[in-house]
Amino acid sequence: MATLERARAAVPHVHEQLLDNGLRVLIQEMRTAPLASVWCWYRVGSKDETTGFTGISHWVEHMNFKGTTNIPRDKVKGIIEQFGGYWNGYTWIDQTTYTETASREALDRMLFIESERMARCLYDPADCESERTVIISELQGGENDPDTVLDQELTAVAFKAHPYRHPTIGWLSDLQTMTREDLYAYYRRYYVPNNATLVIVGDVDRDDAMQAVIRHFGTIPSVAVARRPLTAEPPQFGERRLTLSREGTTAYLKVGYRAPALGDPDFFPMLVLDAVLTGAKGLNLWASFRTPPPQRSARLYRALVNTGLASSVSGGLVPTAEPFLYTLSLTATDGTPLGRIEEALLREVDRVRADGVTPAELQKAVHQLRARLVFENDSISNIAHQLGYFATIADWRICGSLEERIGAVTLDQVAAAAAERLTAANRTIGWFEPLPPGSSDGTAVLG
Repeated sequence: MATLERARAAVPHVHEQLLDNGLRVLIQEMRTAPLASVWCWYRVGSKDETTGFTGISHWVEHMNFKGTTNIPRDKVKGIIEQFGGYWNGYTWIDQTTYTETASREALDRMLFIESERMARCLYDPADCESERTVIISELQGGENDPDTVLDQELTAVAFKAHPYRHPTIGWLSDLQTMTREDLYAYYRRYYVPNNATLVIVGDVDRDDAMQAVIRHFGTIPSVAVARRPLTAEPPQFGERRLTLSREGTTAYLKVGYRAPALGDPDFFPMLVLDAVLTGAKGLNLWASFRTPPPQRSARLYRALVNTGLASSVSGGLVPTAEPFLYTLSLTATDGTPLGRIEEALLREVDRVRADGVTPAELQKAVHQLRARLVFENDSISNIAHQLGYFATIADWRICGSLEERIGAVTLDQVAAAAAERLTAANRTIGWFEPLPPGSSDGTAVLG
């Protein structure tokens, strides 16, 4: 049986249907509680943005909470809350999504909201200007967090050409100059049924839910989505470096390695490798990072935190449509030079490149990752998220094969991935060195 066929069999009771207008619908009946979760996913994120329009995906996401032809802006929140539910949304590099979870009686209302959001958002000029102020304030707030700034700058240095280099929130000059017409044109270009996946999970009847979907979404016309080709990131031939200096109290170190996309054979070996180095995180962007990973026996925790060099260490590898970054992040203890932390970190990285991981480490990492998969499926909202998330970057059926793919990782595969991916020529190193209060404006140095 082919991999995706096995995956389909492993995801129980998911009904898939493609409407005539191209909207993909996934419905999974779950009778664990009288609740329903609706997620509407769009295959558009910051990687789809062009020069001069960075941050537009995130801004459009904000605007689509500002009311529609049939929902006044001050009523959107109340529609869901009267059913005891909650709503939210987010934008990232590959996707934008909106969600509501409430009692099952609210299903028709949730579908109504998402159909309105897809076809009839208003983009009142005053709301666009008000939200410009909100988003610029959000950007400036992030600039006050050294760890956030270092992460943003590291990504921009690690990628020279691919649009993954742009921060999802955008660059300030673009946020200052984009117009209401720019925002609305972007909305009408990507917020169309043939660029979307609608996911429903919960205490629903599949046929009734499908009829409600057709009633709300079936008449929304499809639109040709003209996607521009993405610039492929050229090979990296040497280590890249940057140093940020500004007022602060804590020093930070980040090392970003070019990482495989979800569809690359190295992705799951790298996931296991990260579990060995920094603790198992799982694969749910919505839920995994809210729960700290088990770290006390992780290699980098023992080498850097237990020895007092760093107060924290973490690793970041997330499933993406195209190759992104595997990032190791460390917070220095007071008075510890970043050079000393970097030396200790790279020594451990070189050791795993040379020797791989042990059978016991592999077994423990696989066990922990499988446990995280269980926790990631502890609610209808998390299950619906995963179906839609994987649909936007690859195929929703992969959800059913995650445990199998993790369990199939071998020692040789982990060793090969470490040897190939964790090289000096494949990394970008970023330092944040705090300056004492009253120092001059911060600087950035590239090397």
